[in-house]
Amino acid sequence: MKKSKLLLVLSVMFSLIFSLAACNSSEKTDTGGLDGEASGGGTINIGYTGPLSGPAAFYGERTLNGVQMAAEEINNAGGVEVNGKKYKFNIVSLDDKYLPNEAGANAKRLMQENKTPIIFTPHSGGVAAMQVFNQQEKFVIGAYTSEPKVTEGGNKLTVRIPPRYDGYLEPFTNYSMEKFGKKIAFLPTASQYGKDWAEKLQPHWEKAGGEVVYNSSIDFAKDTDFFTIITNALKEKPDVLFIGGPSEPTAKVAKQARELGFKGGFIVMDQAKFDEMKKVTGSYDVLNGAIGVMPLVNSDSPGIPEFVKNYQAKYNEDPGSEAGLNYIAMYVFAEAIKAAGSVDDPEKIMAHMQDGLDNLPEDKKVYVIPKIDPNGGFEAELIVAAIEDGKVVPIKAD
Repeated sequence: MKKSKLLLVLSVMFSLIFSLAACNSSEKTDTGGLDGEASGGGTINIGYTGPLSGPAAFYGERTLNGVQMAAEEINNAGGVEVNGKKYKFNIVSLDDKYLPNEAGANAKRLMQENKTPIIFTPHSGGVAAMQVFNQQEKFVIGAYTSEPKVTEGGNKLTVRIPPRYDGYLEPFTNYSMEKFGKKIAFLPTASQYGKDWAEKLQPHWEKAGGEVVYNSSIDFAKDTDFFTIITNALKEKPDVLFIGGPSEPTAKVAKQARELGFKGGFIVMDQAKFDEMKKVTGSYDVLNGAIGVMPLVNSDSPGIPEFVKNYQAKYNEDPGSEAGLNYIAMYVFAEAIKAAGSVDDPEKIMAHMQDGLDNLPEDKKVYVIPKIDPNGGFEAELIVAAIEDGKVVPIKAD
């Protein structure tokens, strides 16, 4: 009898342990109004792997917000019809802490457990990790990175969502040199994306007659206080600081540089967004002299007003381009799936991405993206802005 009671107690304990483990899983799903089989239609699982914890969580959450918001709108409108059958989207998200190896592991898990034909990720390291096997495993990478390499390496199942960053080199360099001078210090994020950006900017800056007086990077996953590295950079008396990475820590770098007496300009990598940086700095005054990407709320694309209103209602904040570009990408994928007549063939979906752009409703055009290039990159107009006298000022990119 005692033995039977002991076995019963142990059984209950193990059940509790496994239940708690399941509750603590990093996987999140957002059905966007979908109620499983009760909906009477099929389900298309869409994967997401990105930083949902740590210093880049702010960035990761907002890229995911865009995907989830679009999926919810599509589902609430009845889903997508493919070959006479209705489907709704289910977003399955996993935290990769901004680590490429975690992104690769998450992608394998998403394929094995959820059979996701499309997996979004918002960092080039994660894209590179997935490109090792995505063509064999057969899924499309929704790559939220402006790194040109992700679509130039021959991977046929990768869509680059933002404009390629090398288009920013000339307008950023011209503006900064004309306003402040030719000596620049490099303090970008230490991620692969930051390294690639720096490798492109340095020869461009030097070819224009400039000098790189300090060249380092900041590991935002490890460093939270930047005074020492900024002090070392400022000893070289730069006219301009090249900074960037996720918006929140990038803003802290700019703020601490001002506190240390820096009076020059900032070249801000396109990953960091002025409106999100302002939430850290408290005002645009700290960012005077910075050049970067135009905040989404200051753009004039046809889908902006409705998107901003709906996003504010849902998330109680202004949307940035992370949310906007991933929102429009989710809609384009949905239209491509309809045009392809397939919910699970990534090659057919890729073949109809232009149809996805062409069929995008006018009120969903948060950005105007006329076409996708032969390598899989969205070709959108570069929208550049600077901060002058505490205000956002448009700058011509040509």
